[in-house]
Amino acid sequence: MSDSPVSGEVSNSKLAAVFDSGAAARDAAAALVAAVGLQPAQVKVIAPGEPDANIKLEPEGGGIWRTIVIAHVRLGILGAVLGVVAFGIMMWMGVPFVARSPVAAGLVTIFFGAVGGLFLGGLVSIRPDHDRYVQATHDAMDARRTTVVVHALSHDEQARAKEFLADHGAEVTSTL
Repeated sequence: MSDSPVSGEVSNSKLAAVFDSGAAARDAAAALVAAVGLQPAQVKVIAPGEPDANIKLEPEGGGIWRTIVIAHVRLGILGAVLGVVAFGIMMWMGVPFVARSPVAAGLVTIFFGAVGGLFLGGLVSIRPDHDRYVQATHDAMDARRTTVVVHALSHDEQARAKEFLADHGAEVTSTL
């Protein structure tokens, strides 16, 4: 499963390695599976004109929906808890508004903490770090180049694959 507590996807660490030729990309993909210890299903080759490129780039449609739910629930709760902590600190400090209206101040602080957590959950859900990865692959397709896409199960696996592919002459773009 994921190495991220706010994700429902199996692979959060992805990378795209662009090669000038399809043969070089296929050779690198096969060598990558053998050298780094990835499963063949984790490595995809996307050639120019590939009809299912977006599915190969983001194959976990159900995982994305789980990420949306998990990120919002967990981060919303975390935000509410931080709101309780902030309220406690303000009460301890004797902030006049909080001391005179503790119920209203507590509800407002918890509410804004939860909303902040929900906003953060939304940011995690849209995965802005994937834009560069997806765009690099589409740019390669437009330039008639071939991309090796890796769906790593951990950041360590991603780092090993990134180093291997870069050593084999690829232009590598990765997610966080």
